[in-house]
Amino acid sequence: MNAHASFSSREVKEQITEALLKERDKQAKWNGIPLLLQKLYEHSHPNSDFSQCQSILKEISPLLSMEAMVYVTEDRKAAQESSFPNTYTFDLFGGVDLLVEILMRPTLITQKKKQKISDDLIKDCLSILYNTCICTEGVTRRLAERNDFVLFLFTLMTNKKTFLQTATLIEDILGVKKEMIQLDDIPNLASLVSSFDQQQLANFCRILAVTISELDTGSDDKHTLLAKNAQQKKNLGPSRAEINQATLLNIPGFIERLCKLATRKVSETTGTSSFLQELEEWYTWLDNALVLDALMRVANEEAEQSSTESSDESGLANTSTRTQLPQSMKIMHEIMYKLEVLYVLCVLLMGRQRNQVHKMIAEFRLIPGLNNLFDKLIWRKHSASALVLHGHNQNCDCSPDITLKIQFLRLLQSFSDHHENKYLLLNSQELNELSAISHKANIPEVDAVVNTDRSLVCDGKRGLLTRLLQVMKKEPAESSFRFWQARAVESFLRGTTSYADQMFLLKRGLLEHILYCIVDSECKSRDVLQSYFDLLGELMKFNIDAFKRFNKYINTDEKFQIFLNQINSSLVDSNMLVRCITLSLDRFENQSDAKVAEVLSECRLLSYMSQMSMRMSFLFRLINIIHVQTLTQENVSCLNTSLVILMLARRKEKLPFYLRTLQQMEYTEKYPGFILNNFHSLLRFWQQHYLNKDKDSTCLENSSCISFTYWKETVSILLSPDRTSPCAIVSYIDEAYMDIDRDFSEE
Repeated sequence: MNAHASFSSREVKEQITEALLKERDKQAKWNGIPLLLQKLYEHSHPNSDFSQCQSILKEISPLLSMEAMVYVTEDRKAAQESSFPNTYTFDLFGGVDLLVEILMRPTLITQKKKQKISDDLIKDCLSILYNTCICTEGVTRRLAERNDFVLFLFTLMTNKKTFLQTATLIEDILGVKKEMIQLDDIPNLASLVSSFDQQQLANFCRILAVTISELDTGSDDKHTLLAKNAQQKKNLGPSRAEINQATLLNIPGFIERLCKLATRKVSETTGTSSFLQELEEWYTWLDNALVLDALMRVANEEAEQSSTESSDESGLANTSTRTQLPQSMKIMHEIMYKLEVLYVLCVLLMGRQRNQVHKMIAEFRLIPGLNNLFDKLIWRKHSASALVLHGHNQNCDCSPDITLKIQFLRLLQSFSDHHENKYLLLNSQELNELSAISHKANIPEVDAVVNTDRSLVCDGKRGLLTRLLQVMKKEPAESSFRFWQARAVESFLRGTTSYADQMFLLKRGLLEHILYCIVDSECKSRDVLQSYFDLLGELMKFNIDAFKRFNKYINTDEKFQIFLNQINSSLVDSNMLVRCITLSLDRFENQSDAKVAEVLSECRLLSYMSQMSMRMSFLFRLINIIHVQTLTQENVSCLNTSLVILMLARRKEKLPFYLRTLQQMEYTEKYPGFILNNFHSLLRFWQQHYLNKDKDSTCLENSSCISFTYWKETVSILLSPDRTSPCAIVSYIDEAYMDIDRDFSEE
């Protein structure tokens, strides 16, 4: 009896609750979501077979996807201001936690007979979770805090049917996760990756991007060196991103598969059936719905065009366009894949295991493979119906076509930078040309050229570097690619100056092209100007032929004045070129060659820099535009350029004269001590910064051809506390204006 009474009272309670919920539902406009969640809870208890769950989710799903569609298709800002009552209600009544519990139930039950959740139920759970994440603030962050759930999601990726939904949700969650996950923690990572087909691997690269990139790399140049140095002292071991990079490199065959993906031709992609199946998946997946719409538009245009062209022939052509996948759709799909893969390769190329990655990339012929794709895919001409994402235009930096080009240029830059493998960017004939240039000039060939494995270089009529130069010259003045193109070519020249490398590029009209952009088109973009000045510096350094060509192009005072105005408009951007001219002038003055003497007397640029007043003006301004508290990776070069000017003065025993002139310039400005005190602080920081780093010192040595020992000695002499020393900065600051003992802080 008692048992019966308790049963009936529970029944009454449930009825009351249901009645209350129904009543409140009408007033609050909950659309029946709490009641549906209650049903879902009842049908998902530990011993249930989940058979009813799917039909309940099918009722909930449209209510949420409707709101998510509004969020994705409308302007994001406007969407955020409007509320999403259904997703909010779903989360408020515990829907998110319940779905997580349903998904993870099989992993938590220890019974011998494991519960099996159907693929369709998993898909529905993931779709609803994703829709809730994008519409309701805080849900993604909450899921990200559940490390067990995040790692569990990776195990769902082994199932092809749920892969896309899982990947999209993981990407969203990792995007907001405060602490980067460790790839080592993912159960059976190596076998998971080996189970992926090439399409899944490309999508997986989107997720990997978040796990191998340092969290603040986006604004790397803007962070002060003081802050960076302080951070490095705190982080003695490798970062999580670095550990994750090492984990990936240890997965057998991983880099080889990425290289194959990056270099496969569109014709080699998998058959249309699996591709169409994936498009169908996308259609149900909101994040990609717009991409699909755009792809479908392209398909329809091509189908219409094809049926118009073949209308007077047999009707067979019309039916084939319906069953065949349009070429432009295949191309766009491949572009979006390659984007992800190139990004991952690029990050790995810049990491701690750089040399290992370099070796593998060369061995798996990434560079020749990209060379073969250059015209047809990477730098293909835009078709009239090129894919444009919602809310963007064709020339916007977010379109896949443009992003692929930038990613490709970044990869070339990372690949060439200070590495002998850079000669793989040439083909065999071009390598022979480098050897011929060296022989003609009677200088030894560069070891790296001689040692380059010819079986790994580019094939075809032109190598990648030459192809890049060709498109660079055709680039419109306002193009966003100019910066990245210049950076990629400059990285090929970086390191120890090679006369043959410079001549190879000079012969192809690179110097004239750069000068045209700087002078004739009067380029206004600061970033592009900086990249052009840096490239010009590397191209001309110590090369008398380059200065001769410069003078031939800049052949009027008016042109020369425009060039000087561009240099003086921002010394932070042009200081590497100033350094190159200063170093080159010093070397040429010490040579007794008739050709050099002729160029020295005729070249406007060298004559200008040979004037002491001009060198002092540059030195004064270089020291004045930087301070210890504002030094960054971008502007620290100004400090090194000022040091180069003073090291060359020291060689000629003119250091006291330069310091005295700086002192006089301070007095002229009626502010005694302000330059020399600042310079003293900068040099103290220089010692702290460079005496702990191998890479930076090697770069300084290679780029200036001045031994690092001489750099260190010069800084020590300048910082000497002896006020009687004619080469010590303190000797030129009056006691009353002395301000050199402040400690550095990160404020």
